[in-house]
Amino acid sequence: MFLNHIKNFWLNKLLINKLYQSKPSTLNTTIQSVGLLIDASNFEFKEQLLSELVANGINEQKVSVLIYLDKVKKNEVFNYPTFSFNQLNWKGDFTTTIVQDFVQTKFDLLISYYETEKIPLLLITSQSKAQFKAGFSVIDKRLNHLMITTQVENFKVFAHELIRYLKILNKI
Repeated sequence: MFLNHIKNFWLNKLLINKLYQSKPSTLNTTIQSVGLLIDASNFEFKEQLLSELVANGINEQKVSVLIYLDKVKKNEVFNYPTFSFNQLNWKGDFTTTIVQDFVQTKFDLLISYYETEKIPLLLITSQSKAQFKAGFSVIDKRLNHLMITTQVENFKVFAHELIRYLKILNKI
């Protein structure tokens, strides 16, 4: 327990250093592939969020979903790839290949669907090779290119606003 606090503090310092070194990127083409990073610890409407995005114009076959849970039980079965804080080492690297592949994939759009700043989620968003990142406005402003002000429970509003702004920016 105490080691987790020290690990969290150390990873927070690593994240701050990575945020200072980050460079803005731009998306010049339309969105084809989408990465969806969800904190499912307090959000249970994953399927509804995905169907709302699909209903608003996102191609379902081009969406990759990654779920974060605070605690993952060994025998529990999930519909989507899932990870937790325990799969993060002291250097800020993930030990599972699912998360590593998600981070290395060059998405046209990464949707960071979480409003609580948790180190694993922030690290994935900052390390992601996505060209354009969207998320909530309560998260650190250096992580996302597009920030939407709403609550995490209002997934319909989030999806509608995201698609609306992407159309304004000629990304869809």
